[in-house]
Amino acid sequence: MVVHATLPAGRQGLPPRVGLAVSRAVGNAVVRNRTKRILRARVATLLPELPDGFDLVIRAQPALAGAGSQELTEALHASVRGAVRATQRQVR
Repeated sequence: MVVHATLPAGRQGLPPRVGLAVSRAVGNAVVRNRTKRILRARVATLLPELPDGFDLVIRAQPALAGAGSQELTEALHASVRGAVRATQRQVR
């Protein structure tokens, strides 16, 4: 999975936004929808940790379709935290 994080000007104080991109390369419609449902549920647990004003885009890679729920959760948490830290370093 690839996570892109930005801190757009003028969004300070607003809640974070998250977008998901799951392409056909991940699998058929059933697999893509299952992947999106799992990602949405896992991202919801991360929202309180995200700083205000952040925009995240999570792009699912084809290998993600075969990942288990726990593996997906760990990868998501690590990717999101890394992207947020990198964005905060750039802003400073």
